[in-house]
Amino acid sequence: MDKLVLFNNKSLKQLLNKRIGESKFGEHAITLKNVSNIYEQLKNLDVKYVIFGLPEDVGVFANYGKSGTSNAWSITLKYLLNIQSNQFINPKDVLILGHLDFENEQKLVSTLNQSKKKDIQKARKIVSEIDGYVSHLVYQIIKAGKKPIIIGGGHNNSYGNIKGASLALNKQINVVNFDAHTDFRVEEGRHSGNGFSYAYNEGFLKNYFVFGLHENYNSNAVLNYIDKIKTIAYNTFESIEIRKELKLKSEMNRGLEYVSDNSFGIEIDCDAIEDIPSSAMTPSGFCTTQTRRFVNFFGKHENALYLHICEAVPTKKTETKIGKLITYLITDFIKAHDI
Repeated sequence: MDKLVLFNNKSLKQLLNKRIGESKFGEHAITLKNVSNIYEQLKNLDVKYVIFGLPEDVGVFANYGKSGTSNAWSITLKYLLNIQSNQFINPKDVLILGHLDFENEQKLVSTLNQSKKKDIQKARKIVSEIDGYVSHLVYQIIKAGKKPIIIGGGHNNSYGNIKGASLALNKQINVVNFDAHTDFRVEEGRHSGNGFSYAYNEGFLKNYFVFGLHENYNSNAVLNYIDKIKTIAYNTFESIEIRKELKLKSEMNRGLEYVSDNSFGIEIDCDAIEDIPSSAMTPSGFCTTQTRRFVNFFGKHENALYLHICEAVPTKKTETKIGKLITYLITDFIKAHDI
């Protein structure tokens, strides 16, 4: 695990804001001391959840998107560690593992030009390399019987999540994806817009339910293609919230029925959440509260394997909004099992 950088007590002390009479999440969450034999350590550790970060935006760059998703992990830590530890959550069930270090990959991509096709192809090759590290870490966590909570990066990392989970369980898995886009684009080299198509065509993904597609931002070619695949289903944001043809709760039930007969992952793309700074920010989408309900609803099912929150692009002005949003979603997933 040469890319894994453990979260340590030094970093914790720098981020933790203690108050007299209060007990903070970060004071009780578990950390590891060394990176050797990660699988054995995880297997023997009395925790349920393993949180780690993916500070990269190579996949977003390779998809001609807005960079900045690499910052979500560090921002999330500042807010997650400082929530209250109380009767509603048990931090001792949680391991703050650390992050995969893609600094060299980030530096290389910073020298590339999105307007040059050869540079885009270079970036897509790097994404393939990132895939390997992500899938290997997810594999070890799930093989050890824990639930990964994966923060940051582009939606390209859905591929690594799915592959790692599938290999750990030695079977195909299902996925529900809360997203404005299918991310089922053609296999033209890896990027943030085709993680699910690669996972499906390589035999790691079985049932795939896309929740809340935006009708203006999915090509007819992709829609026609997935309409022919019997193991893919979707609804649109407009059919639920604009035309009111479908009801949110009924559609969540339909989505759950579609994926819950098998182990399934939960993917949350911040592009689908209204006014949340992201690689493809939308002024019209599901609200934060609806997103939280979604995570709670799917997260409470026993077959929920992992949670991945991606595509958020925090800035100095918006870091509080992003940090609190992702923290809410993390704790909603944990509480879905524990309360």
